[in-house]
Amino acid sequence: MIFTQAELDYLAGQPLGRLATVSPAGQVQNNPVNFSVDAAAGTILIGGGAMGTSKKFRNVQQGSTVSFVVDDLESIDPWKARGIEIRGTAEAITAEEPPMPRVSRDHIRITPTHIVSWHLDGPRASRKV
Repeated sequence: MIFTQAELDYLAGQPLGRLATVSPAGQVQNNPVNFSVDAAAGTILIGGGAMGTSKKFRNVQQGSTVSFVVDDLESIDPWKARGIEIRGTAEAITAEEPPMPRVSRDHIRITPTHIVSWHLDGPRASRKV
């Protein structure tokens, strides 16, 4: 299994993440996105209403690697931030069944190569996958 159970539980409870891509000219783009986890495949699926027309989709089509972050504050007193960063390769998928309700048939599939998580089930953990 690529994701730990604590990571899967955390991701299942979060509605949004942020996806960073890089254009061929080197310009970084970072946007809030909705997502789902394909635990069996060990991938993250990013969807949207018009994903196929987005800059992030074009960046991925042109070979961008990606960084996907989901984080929140578990408490502010005491301060406790928690989250997960998933770095990896991405694939622009067209004309497949939507990965989640109310999104287009175009989506982005992220295959993790490195996962960093913090305060999900212990201290910071970083691993290559």
